[in-house]
Amino acid sequence: MSKTIDNKKLSETIKAKRGNYGLRAAATQIGGMSASTLSRIEQGNLPDIGSFIAICRWLGVSPDYFTVKEKDEVASGKKQVIAHLRADRTLPKETSEALIQMINLAYDSASKKRNKK
Repeated sequence: MSKTIDNKKLSETIKAKRGNYGLRAAATQIGGMSASTLSRIEQGNLPDIGSFIAICRWLGVSPDYFTVKEKDEVASGKKQVIAHLRADRTLPKETSEALIQMINLAYDSASKKRNKK
């Protein structure tokens, strides 16, 4: 069984710590992060590993605080692939989103075939 990040818990904890601070002020406090990246993370997107560690340090919690066991190994693998595509800064956003759509379709198709057996 693998682990994944609880995006909702991460987002809520960031928002609670940030309080009345703006995104820029909080991103500056965290260090090495743009306000737009912090905004995406607050909206539930997975951060890259460097950002995740920086946020955990800023929050004063262990990264394990946000991890949960993934019951479905297939869903875990799919989430990891999608997270890597979103974190890849060499791909244009349109390309990574198109690949993500293809991956979702492939996993959905495989899931339907597994459920028929």
